[in-house]
Amino acid sequence: MIKKYGLVFGGLQQKIINLALAAALLISVIFGIAATAQNKILSEVVGESGEEQRSSISAISSQTMNETVNASLANSTALQAYIANDIFSDVACNVEVVRGFAEELFDHQDQLVRQEIKYSIADNDGIPTVQYMHEIGADEDSVYLDTVSNMGNMILSMFSESDKIDSCFVGTVDGHIIFANDRSASYVDDKGRPVRIFDVTGREWFKEAVEKGDIGFTAVTYDAYTNIPTLVCYAPVYHNGEIVAVVGADVFLDNIVDYVNSSSQFGGFICVFDEEGKVLFSPQESGPFAAYVPSSPTQQIQDKGISDFVERASAGLTGVEELSIDGTEYYVSGAPLSAVGWTVVSVLDKSVTKAPEKAMLAEYENITDRSTSTFMDKLSSLTRQTALMMIIALAVCYVISLTMANRIVKPVNSMSKKVMEIAGTSEPFEMSEMYRTSDEIQVLAESFEEMTHKNMEYIRQITDITREKERLGTELELARKIQADMLPSIFPAFPDMSDEFDVYATMTPAKEVGGDFYDFFLIDEDHLAIVMADVSGKGVPAALFMMMSKILINNYAMMGSSPARVLEQANDTICQNNDEEMFVTVWFGIYEIHTGKVIAANAGHEYPVLRSADGRFEVMKDKHGFVVGGMEGVRYKEYEFTVEKGGALFLYTDGVAEAVNENDEMFGLDRMIDTLNSDEKGDPVSLLGSMHRSLDSFVGGADQFDDITMLALVHK
Repeated sequence: MIKKYGLVFGGLQQKIINLALAAALLISVIFGIAATAQNKILSEVVGESGEEQRSSISAISSQTMNETVNASLANSTALQAYIANDIFSDVACNVEVVRGFAEELFDHQDQLVRQEIKYSIADNDGIPTVQYMHEIGADEDSVYLDTVSNMGNMILSMFSESDKIDSCFVGTVDGHIIFANDRSASYVDDKGRPVRIFDVTGREWFKEAVEKGDIGFTAVTYDAYTNIPTLVCYAPVYHNGEIVAVVGADVFLDNIVDYVNSSSQFGGFICVFDEEGKVLFSPQESGPFAAYVPSSPTQQIQDKGISDFVERASAGLTGVEELSIDGTEYYVSGAPLSAVGWTVVSVLDKSVTKAPEKAMLAEYENITDRSTSTFMDKLSSLTRQTALMMIIALAVCYVISLTMANRIVKPVNSMSKKVMEIAGTSEPFEMSEMYRTSDEIQVLAESFEEMTHKNMEYIRQITDITREKERLGTELELARKIQADMLPSIFPAFPDMSDEFDVYATMTPAKEVGGDFYDFFLIDEDHLAIVMADVSGKGVPAALFMMMSKILINNYAMMGSSPARVLEQANDTICQNNDEEMFVTVWFGIYEIHTGKVIAANAGHEYPVLRSADGRFEVMKDKHGFVVGGMEGVRYKEYEFTVEKGGALFLYTDGVAEAVNENDEMFGLDRMIDTLNSDEKGDPVSLLGSMHRSLDSFVGGADQFDDITMLALVHK
């Protein structure tokens, strides 16, 4: 602040003056009349130039862009048809799998007992669950229900694993149905009662499956509970030559509808025709390409040119053709969706291709230059007038604000001086009569007084909190050391067996303590147990769960159990007391030292990577079971493979492949395999060292969000 001629510049007084001067902007209302006149002139100029621009565009719109249309329209149509066809084919494959599972159960139904099934519960909305409904009068002692009740986990897994299926179900011929989805609240009212009677055998998909006798798709309908456009893939289930049930999957078409509706731009759009040549989906609300509405009494009769084209497109990709419909010419390209008998057609209004860009831009620039010149002349005149009036207004406001500021600044200056005096001391600010002005100054002074008292209390609290944080930090570091001590860390791990194999492993936690872990230990003189696991969550809870899981797997393995049995015993033990619902993915194998043979089981963990004797690493896509701790009673499958002499086994957690850099790009399996294959030495220490260096180089300055754990074993 500078004090001169009795005035303080840069302090509160100056700020009050500045605030008052800012209020002078209200005088801009005076200039509104002048601005309105100028805007009128500007609008006239813009309007005139717009007319010239439109006339110029109309005069030169005779040229076309045929090459661009032919190159892009056909390729785009083929790609869209391929993607959509792939979706429906995947759904049909999934339904076929469910049918095979159902027929297998019916062939062995005398060995099955009814599993618990529940009606829809609104509180489960948003959670994938298995639900049950039946027709009126359905027999509760149905032998068919006894059988299909064992399919709950199957259809739930199918629904959860597929991003294309919106519901998976099985309905029996005597009126029972179980289904899996995440829309429980759609089926019951606010009192938990069914919103409607479910007529299982009366549904179109059930009747069509019985009539057709094989897998198929229904016509597009609206889901009875969500009113979403839906396609149902169905398949009859046979037992002893008779249909006993129908399995199927709902495919909501809202994404396809949204995509088609959003395709209308720049004179082009996409529409989908059914097997009868009628428009199923289209962004057009009227005209020859509008969607077919069966209930509409004014539904337009399909144009023959369109019908003939759709018939050709349903047989194969048409390329780009020209159609003239109701006096309008179009470019069209079609491709079939063989899985459901539909046809995708891309449409482009031919008139939009008649716009020669260079000629329009040149003429537009000439018009813009003339308009800009006129606008600048008018703006210059308006600016001079505005500046003169603003100078006069600011001078008047300055005199008024200077007088008022002097009346306000004195108590504020005194308050400021007092605050500076007590700064850095423990002395609190105290009120005085000068500050009792019954306005914001008094409120400010009272706030200063309260603040200084609270600050003293805050300092004491912060001191206590800091001391507590230091104690917690010490405990977390101790937990990290305990966790590290739980894992094998002395290498070489088995020096007396170094001529037969070598093993090395590392773990880099994302936090002070992590959820990943590895382990390896001798079960006997010729068998080495190998563990690679990833616990859900991070931090101390994950570390505690890790320690428990590691100990259980170790104990059951040392009792001589097979890999699958070890995982089953560990899973059942964990599920008995897992209130936090944590789980762990585990790859567990037993390596036979003198032969290199490995017997393994995978509980939802990453695929192992195997190096053959020729030195190339490849991902081994083994069979995955359910995670350990997810559900009691899970059974795991074992498989065998051999680590050849000179070969190697590489295990890892998802923190390796899913590491991201500063551009949110993932490291990925391809980079991981390339890194392993580029290592020249090929021993475990060198392999893991190369992987760490490659990860560090890729990630750069990005934070590590997941634990990174790796293990390599080489058969010498």
